[in-house]
Amino acid sequence: MSILVNSDTKVVVQGITGKEGAFHTGQMAAYGTRVVAGVSPGKAGQPFDGIPVFNTVRDAVQATGANASAVFVPPRFAADAVMEAMEAGIRTVVCLTEGIPTLDMIAVRQYMKGMNARLIGPNTPGVISPGYCKIGVMAGYIHRQGRVGITSRSGTLTYEVVDQLTKKGIGQSTCVGIGGDPVIGLNFVDVLEMFEHDEGTDAVVIIGEIGGTAEEDAAGYFRKHMTKPVIAFIAGISAPPGRRMGHAGAIISGGKGTAEEKMHALGEAGILVVPDPAGIGDAVSNMLSGRQKH
Repeated sequence: MSILVNSDTKVVVQGITGKEGAFHTGQMAAYGTRVVAGVSPGKAGQPFDGIPVFNTVRDAVQATGANASAVFVPPRFAADAVMEAMEAGIRTVVCLTEGIPTLDMIAVRQYMKGMNARLIGPNTPGVISPGYCKIGVMAGYIHRQGRVGITSRSGTLTYEVVDQLTKKGIGQSTCVGIGGDPVIGLNFVDVLEMFEHDEGTDAVVIIGEIGGTAEEDAAGYFRKHMTKPVIAFIAGISAPPGRRMGHAGAIISGGKGTAEEKMHALGEAGILVVPDPAGIGDAVSNMLSGRQKH
């Protein structure tokens, strides 16, 4: 099984005729994702590699039954694109765009209140359920179908962990990049809850980083609600306070959000914290084989 996406997911790509949208549409389709439509205002009726293109998401949904969206539009248009998708009835929106103004995302979060819609991102590599569907920029070939869920704030570290697991013969149920911006859609707690209730997931890997309280919140949720084992790694242990490291959300402010604080909270909750990313594959292997308990 999987969370968020599966073989029945029908994807519309917003910004399909742009450079990034065009390239990754081809990659998603080649992986087996059901890309059923594209949206590019003013270019309706001009198919892209056999995929019908529409002026609006609503037109695309009405014609194809699309139920998920991949947003590949420039930052200044991205918030409107996300809200357009949700207004058209899309229930899973994956926003790959980075550099979206924070105030724009605050408006999106306000718009989402009371709506039956889920936003992944922005500034995310996307989501993939190996063997079924991928929405985003993740390299499909390094993934393997299996029963370990992964959720991460870092795209690059996600690829590293997936590669380690796959080389050890350990497959993944779903990998979710929640995004590295200060204001995002789904967070660690949301994704952990989905994995906890997913019969196809036996264990979960969290890849966090400095800044914010997402990891501390995840620790609290794990302590109270989870029965499945979780392994965590926190990036940025050597980051100096006040300096942004890579992601807009990765900044230590007022002495809060440090790697040490996060590692302590996770460990206190009973989560196995791995200090070196190179050891995550071994830690997962040991846990699954029952040689290491926590």
